[in-house]
Amino acid sequence: MIYLDNSATTPVAQEVFEAMIPYLTTEYGNPSGKYYELAIRAKEAVEQARINVANLINAKPEEIIFTSGATESTNMIIKGVSDYKKYYEKKVTILLRLRLNIRLQ
Repeated sequence: MIYLDNSATTPVAQEVFEAMIPYLTTEYGNPSGKYYELAIRAKEAVEQARINVANLINAKPEEIIFTSGATESTNMIIKGVSDYKKYYEKKVTILLRLRLNIRLQ
């Protein structure tokens, strides 16, 4: 697995920022929407991004899944492993590492 969700506070690379400007200003359609031009163009942009990422890591575009963040990604992995176990009837162990930084004052 390649983990691409660095942190919400990580600066965006300049070339990413520049590529995103249209989608933050004028091309702000919902790619899951239907029947309007902004949605169609947004969906095309997401699919092109999927192809670009796949090419970067020598994967198939259909193997690339975009999520909203780390929690959604982790939940998807846990569910996928669980479904795999059900389908293939194999024993699966999931090890989760949780790091808590708590300061009491």
